[in-house]
Amino acid sequence: MIDSHCHLTYEPLARQLNEVLARAAAVGVQKLITIGTDLVDAQRAIDLCRQHENIRCAIGIHPHHSDKAQDEDVAWLRSLQQSPSVVALGEMGLDYHYDFSPRERQAQIFTAQLELARELNRPIVIHNREATDDCLAMLKNFPTIKADFHCFTGTIDEARKILDQGHLLGFTGIVTYKKSDELREVAKFTPSDRILVETDSPYLSPEPVRKQKVNEPSFVMHTARFVADLRGISIEELDRITTENVSRHFGWK
Repeated sequence: MIDSHCHLTYEPLARQLNEVLARAAAVGVQKLITIGTDLVDAQRAIDLCRQHENIRCAIGIHPHHSDKAQDEDVAWLRSLQQSPSVVALGEMGLDYHYDFSPRERQAQIFTAQLELARELNRPIVIHNREATDDCLAMLKNFPTIKADFHCFTGTIDEARKILDQGHLLGFTGIVTYKKSDELREVAKFTPSDRILVETDSPYLSPEPVRKQKVNEPSFVMHTARFVADLRGISIEELDRITTENVSRHFGWK
């Protein structure tokens, strides 16, 4: 099993990283993709990957950090992308829920990273909250780029729009929550070649460990089993499907 999206550089995972990785390995989570969300975090992610053969990273400028980002930061991102540990750009995108950064600046930084992804022929990881139509409109200008819409929590209509444009959907522990009926329907109909499972740890612990405030990669197995049951397949089959999707999308063999 692969956790396709976690934040191993974030506290409290970083301070107990060896234990976190051991617990993941013990339940069969053999590969992890950790996400760098600004330049400092990106360098931490790369350094971490150098110490662990089973970890890769995606690095980018999160929309929450867009207001603090400088135009030259994207040039620095280009240089960091040369690391063999880096498999994607992101997470990047738009967040209209929190609006921690002005929307115009979010769009500017998102566009700059899309241009870089096109230049480098890189896949991307999308952070999208309440901005699906704007995200997809911007992505239409970059038709060669394929995106993983991580932590998808949108509507059935939004899911179909994303899938129709050829992108992937990543499901977190939210799909296991009692009030996530619509999201469960999306997890059922998402094509087999477009589905990923992830933790987004240290956030969003799934049932039945939701009361544990700190999520971690080993818990992706709970989400995976839940999604496998929804789709009427075995956990082994979901493992095969999502592993192939990670390999194809991120180029990690």
